[in-house]
Amino acid sequence: MADLRIAGKYQLQTRIGHGAFGEIYRGIALATNEPIAVKLEPADAKPPQLLYESKMYKLLMGGVGIPYIYYFAQEGEYNVLVMDLLGPSLEDLFSLCKRQFSLKTTLMLADQMVTRIEYLHLKTFMHRDQKPDNYCIGRGRRKSTVYLIDYGLSKRYLVGGNHIPYREHKALTGTARYCSINTHLGIEQSRRDDLESLGYIFVYFLRGSLPWQGLRAQTKKQKYEKILEKKLGCPIEQLCRGYPSEFSAFLHYCRSLRFDDRPDYAYLRKLFRELFVREGFVYDYVFDWNVAGYDTDTYHETKQKEQGPKSDNDDEGGAEGGSVHASDKGNGEEKKAEKAEKSVTRSRRGSEYIRTQERQKEADIRKQTKFGGTFHF
Repeated sequence: MADLRIAGKYQLQTRIGHGAFGEIYRGIALATNEPIAVKLEPADAKPPQLLYESKMYKLLMGGVGIPYIYYFAQEGEYNVLVMDLLGPSLEDLFSLCKRQFSLKTTLMLADQMVTRIEYLHLKTFMHRDQKPDNYCIGRGRRKSTVYLIDYGLSKRYLVGGNHIPYREHKALTGTARYCSINTHLGIEQSRRDDLESLGYIFVYFLRGSLPWQGLRAQTKKQKYEKILEKKLGCPIEQLCRGYPSEFSAFLHYCRSLRFDDRPDYAYLRKLFRELFVREGFVYDYVFDWNVAGYDTDTYHETKQKEQGPKSDNDDEGGAEGGSVHASDKGNGEEKKAEKAEKSVTRSRRGSEYIRTQERQKEADIRKQTKFGGTFHF
């Protein structure tokens, strides 16, 4: 496959990754000798993920932190997508930095990540698979820019000017480790869920792990049930204990949003920017990996030679209706009974969770009435 030419303009060099859809290669643009990334997927893939992804990138193109698309077409037996070559993902960098980021690095990343999600939401789409693997840094003069990638699970939340309807009994879409509680409960995702996932990512960066990592179960469905139990049983204050209160405030705000609410992105950025100033940090784009001396521009080459760190995301979800939910054993009646029982259990948990949220909001309102000030939750 190496040295293959595409459209007479691009040349493949070395493979740098692979996924469920196909493979990713490093290559060069022959006219400029600039490095590029090439994604390949079998032309008969159903559904053709690269076609959807190329349309998403073109719709978003021009935004800061959105990779540029140079070419998409079917070439022989493959669908081919040629795009910007980016640097390592935040998960890769997290591993390089001994699986913990400093408060300064986390805050600088958070500022950009909230802005990327805001831009996507302005384009009437939600991402639905927020995780460190889906954020990369740029290369060269853009090595301080955080890019949002992989829109294979993205979905419109606004259709014809109207918000999509509230629905329940939805399959888990995304990565269980970072997905919102409402997503676990089978509620249709909306903008609030992307942001709640971001909150978990920020805490993950600071703590080095999340309490619901490493759980074991016989099936993915059972594992997701265990993750949900852990999330429901871990109060936000406990999750964020030992870290600035802004992180718990971020998560409380995200969980307080109603299904079709427009999030206040400026408020969320302000939370972290004010903390950044109070801590005396300088926004100099010097991240932990820069301090450690890692050359992110040559990361792919180094990783190829050394077989560098891999993501430990063992909580992958999937697209709606995917094979995630097809692994149970037993006859049809047993499956139906089990499904009905779990549906009732999940509804009960959901009701308890919602009642808890409502009680928290009422308490916040009473507190606001008593003490005054700006009410955000």
